[in-house]
Amino acid sequence: MPERDLIRAFERILRVRSERVLLASGDDAAVVRAGGVAVTSVDAIVEGVHFELDTHSPGDVGHKALAASLSDLAAMGAEPGEAYVVLGTPASFGESRAIELVEAMESLAERSGVTIAGGDVIAAPALTVSVTVVGWAGGERDLTYRQGAEPGHLVGVTGALGGSMAGLLLLRGADADLDEAERDALLLRHRRPEPQLAVGAALTEAVVGAMIDVSDGIAADAGHIAERSGVSVEVRLGELPLAAGVEAVARAAGRDPLELAASGGDDYELLFTAAPDRRETVESTARAAGATVTWVGSVSAGAGVRLVGPDGRPVELSGYEHP
Repeated sequence: MPERDLIRAFERILRVRSERVLLASGDDAAVVRAGGVAVTSVDAIVEGVHFELDTHSPGDVGHKALAASLSDLAAMGAEPGEAYVVLGTPASFGESRAIELVEAMESLAERSGVTIAGGDVIAAPALTVSVTVVGWAGGERDLTYRQGAEPGHLVGVTGALGGSMAGLLLLRGADADLDEAERDALLLRHRRPEPQLAVGAALTEAVVGAMIDVSDGIAADAGHIAERSGVSVEVRLGELPLAAGVEAVARAAGRDPLELAASGGDDYELLFTAAPDRRETVESTARAAGATVTWVGSVSAGAGVRLVGPDGRPVELSGYEHP
């Protein structure tokens, strides 16, 4: 299908969801009425690096590409606004699969209040999806950053961890003793993670110190907070909340479940710090947004990350890095 015809097919799927968008796809550029500060993030996923088409449907790919970018907005507490998508497809990919990919992306956009306002379609040797998202806030002080952690802060995380990596291990053949519901939930967490937009906004409102999305695993992401804030972050691995089924998958794969939780990527939960006197406020605010909070560590003067095992001994782990 010619590129122009494919773009027209996409335009029939996509909807404008904000009065801020004056002109979306169809012209040389989108026109958006700006207000406050714009929060912009770019992410890309590539076949053979971030996913395989024999284990991920085109819809999975479209969803995950948008979710990864929106998760960056969640980590800053920004209101999601617009997305711009570059879709690179090999000749063998086909029109129907391209439309399935965009329909899944649009479904997540609808749930998130996002307008996919433009982009491009190109030929590529492997399926590639690059997404630029723009979020909005009234001012720079209405956002949360990586550099807000201070000595004395507590370290918290939303939701449960290790689910995405466990799902990936299942796709790679781990023969875990799981019921069907647990297995399906882990596969879904890997294929179609959900960006924690409402929770990120709520935690920002609760005045947390620093925040980051858990995309590379806590071992790496806590390090990003430590580096940007100029502090030392301690994470107690025994306190990490594990997604249901992670322990069984870890056993089947000969892995430590705490390793999956700490160094597995793509959970897209939120890791943050908060002053001790904000603890109850943070918990209740997150709960109202539909999330649980687990306190897993502390911040002190110094530098770097200290991972502590259940036995109190230091543990060396790195975050997940794509090959």
